[in-house]
Amino acid sequence: MEKEQYIEFESEQQEEKKEKVTENIQQLGQTNVPQMTQDTNIHCLTIVGQIEGHIQLPPQNKATKYEHVIPQIVAIEQNPSIEGLLVILNTVGGDVEAGLAIAEMLASLSKPTVSIVLGGGHSIGVPIAVSCNYSFITETATMTIHPIRLTGLVIGVPQTFEYLDKMQERVVRFVTKHSKISEEKFKELMFSKGNLTRDIGTNVVGPDAVRYGLIDEVGGVAQAMKKLRELIEWKKDEGKMLQ
Repeated sequence: MEKEQYIEFESEQQEEKKEKVTENIQQLGQTNVPQMTQDTNIHCLTIVGQIEGHIQLPPQNKATKYEHVIPQIVAIEQNPSIEGLLVILNTVGGDVEAGLAIAEMLASLSKPTVSIVLGGGHSIGVPIAVSCNYSFITETATMTIHPIRLTGLVIGVPQTFEYLDKMQERVVRFVTKHSKISEEKFKELMFSKGNLTRDIGTNVVGPDAVRYGLIDEVGGVAQAMKKLRELIEWKKDEGKMLQ
């Protein structure tokens, strides 16, 4: 009888855990704490849709909320079971400060990181894509590079123009520091005319992103996982040498 009660209790506990994970997925788009299985030491972080910052987007928009991503990155850094991070991007961009915050946090991780752009890594998605130790882009994926845009909310405020100019320089410095593209080339792509309809900027396709030095290599999930495992092994070997 005691054994049956124990089994029933265990079953209830597992069911509660499943319900909690399901609730997190519904609220956040993914679990807020990395859920590891016994056969992997790699965590996957997805950044999709529009990056939501200080202003809440309409409910019909597919969005990645930065206040959900940041705790995940902290949990990844603290979790000893996670030895590497794969970041998958398919984003149209979004809030500049939120995107830079995510990029800066990823760049500061002590664990090996690899990013892969699937579909698109546009606008503020560019700094996030280059923030990892190594970056991939699929052959048909694209990245849109353009200046920080003004909206009716900020036009007419002199201080705002200076602020946006400094914010744009932050983006330029971050991208050029974490990739092989030169500042001159990146600004050339950013301010290019005629590449985008009725707008300034450049839409860069996978192989061109590699040719410019923005992304390290053209490849898919298999190549990204292989590279991440190599980086994990290299870090382990480096740690053994220091002991």
